[in-house]
Amino acid sequence: MDRLKAMQTFVRIVEANSYTRAAETLDLPRAALTATIKKLEAFLGTQLLQRTTRRLSLTPDGADYFRKCLEILQAVEDAEGAFRGHGRGKPHGKLRVELPGAVGRHAVLPHIAGFCREYPDIELVVSLNERLTDLTQEGLDCSLRVGELQDSAMVARRLGNMGFLTCAAPSYLAAHGVPQTPADLASHRGVTHFSGRTGRAFAWDYMIDGGVTMVEVPGAIAVNDPDAYVICALQGMGLIQAARYQVRQHLANGALVEVLAATPPTPMPISLLYPQGRMASPRLRVFADWIAGVFKADPDLQA
Repeated sequence: MDRLKAMQTFVRIVEANSYTRAAETLDLPRAALTATIKKLEAFLGTQLLQRTTRRLSLTPDGADYFRKCLEILQAVEDAEGAFRGHGRGKPHGKLRVELPGAVGRHAVLPHIAGFCREYPDIELVVSLNERLTDLTQEGLDCSLRVGELQDSAMVARRLGNMGFLTCAAPSYLAAHGVPQTPADLASHRGVTHFSGRTGRAFAWDYMIDGGVTMVEVPGAIAVNDPDAYVICALQGMGLIQAARYQVRQHLANGALVEVLAATPPTPMPISLLYPQGRMASPRLRVFADWIAGVFKADPDLQA
């Protein structure tokens, strides 16, 4: 058994989440892939893949082996690339990046062409996703996360702090008045933003006298998407507590108006998360430095 070929086959199956799709991209019979995985599992003495009615999934050993395969195959690619036209030390290869949907659309992707021009040999695969994923299970090189991190098995690079504000459409404020303190929100209406992952509503908080005060705002409508949240506010459906980067254009043209500026919400940390040892990849290092520069240049992401 050619172990390098077996690793490549295994990685392709995991990335495609399908024996059939992987076979098509490799231009091989599906049976050949099945046989390769059986031989590989027998050689390693452990099961790597589990097949359910809906998808393939990695066993714990499979997830660990997948991560190691990615590192080994990248090391081989880097070693060969130095002599095969990529240029010595020039980053190249596939980089799998996950971004939160709203942050990706409004803060990262508007600048992504600059990265691609600077590093034309890096093939970016960008996923927009609001749920928390297992980086190893999904075969991701890195993921941008907003909020305090829980996954101690990963390495995190802090990129900034996301600033928030409270705002509403002029039509809402004309009809319901302008709140002067967070306590006034009890008599107002808000748009509720709830987590699509947990189903829980995101809390509203304010920094008052050096501490954090939580406030409950009666909801007019509940949505689980950050962009839908802003769309509801633009229609005058209620107040929202949103990220500054996401609404700055609406604030600039007057479609939304900031309120309670003297008691801003608490900022949230933004970090780039990646598996242990993955930062050794030159393409991940340059991407991490690039996105850190994008965030550093944005005052709304350095609150």
